[in-house]
Amino acid sequence: MKVLHIIASIDESAGGPSRSVPKTCIELAKLGVDIEIITQTSPNPVKIPKNENLKLVYKSIRALNKLGSNLNKSDVDLIHIQHIWNPYVNVMAYWARKKNIPYIISTRGMLEPWILACNPWKKKLGMWLYQNTAIRKADHLHATAQMEADNIRKLGYKTPITNIPNGIDLSEVKTLKTNYGTKKMVFLSRIHPKKGIELLLEAWRTMDSKEWTLEIAGDGNPSYVETLKKSASDLKEVCFIGPQYGEAKWDCIRSADVMVLPTFSENFGIVVAEALAVGVPVLTTMGTPWEDLETHKCGWWIELSVANLKNTLENIVNSPIEEFVAMGKRGTVLVKEKYDTKAVAEDISALYNQIILE
Repeated sequence: MKVLHIIASIDESAGGPSRSVPKTCIELAKLGVDIEIITQTSPNPVKIPKNENLKLVYKSIRALNKLGSNLNKSDVDLIHIQHIWNPYVNVMAYWARKKNIPYIISTRGMLEPWILACNPWKKKLGMWLYQNTAIRKADHLHATAQMEADNIRKLGYKTPITNIPNGIDLSEVKTLKTNYGTKKMVFLSRIHPKKGIELLLEAWRTMDSKEWTLEIAGDGNPSYVETLKKSASDLKEVCFIGPQYGEAKWDCIRSADVMVLPTFSENFGIVVAEALAVGVPVLTTMGTPWEDLETHKCGWWIELSVANLKNTLENIVNSPIEEFVAMGKRGTVLVKEKYDTKAVAEDISALYNQIILE
């Protein structure tokens, strides 16, 4: 089985899909699926180990268009489009239709209400030009949670949808958290207006932090990051520590007693799974599909508002260390049972076979 994965970027700074897609492809290759990842060049791409079934190719949008025009149905069994809106990935969706090659689209949360409300005229233009056709005529859609699938259906799309969560490579988790009691919360994600950092800072400003500190880790638009830093200049317990990659990322997560992701919208939120994997409880919002935090008692899943953040943060800083330890243990069990990349890859491979045989 030969599958092309088309993704606009796998740069470290490009957000969750730039990491989760390669990790899933690595596991698919181990299962014997012949995978070719096609993407654009970038300054700091994620590292992908060699595997005889996995090939990484960098192509400009012009070169990708040429590839598509020369592609024959006998060359590939399936094309997997990662993300929407970007013209780069839609080039191959167009050629898949022209050449009658089956294709699947992972929407990656880009049809969530908050996303559609941002620059709506651009979204409407994109829908009119190419995106609506690409989605309607796809053989299958991949959602990472039921919430995402429901929002796709609300837009009227009848394309078949399968829910498969993103996975986490548990081999990267070298050690679990042991030093509970640091009184530190960490935000670790791309720094972007949708992440709700302004609300987090406002909630922090109005509460008694009880000697807790908040570290904000991540990369983003320099002017936006500077605006946030100025906004937090009166908060002595808050500091910005920049992007964290590799082992520095894992050390950053383990240093916290609680991970916080106050996002407006997230189709998955890989950092939530990463924090749980090392034993760190997570506070996030109902803009993410992480109801598991409540049902498995390993974090807090709240409606996003300054008041709700303030109340939950106050509850956290007044909680005993033993509670974080217990929540952390439950979180590691949850990730092993449900979000291991190996299991995710097996589900995706089965979905590929289903689509090809249809």
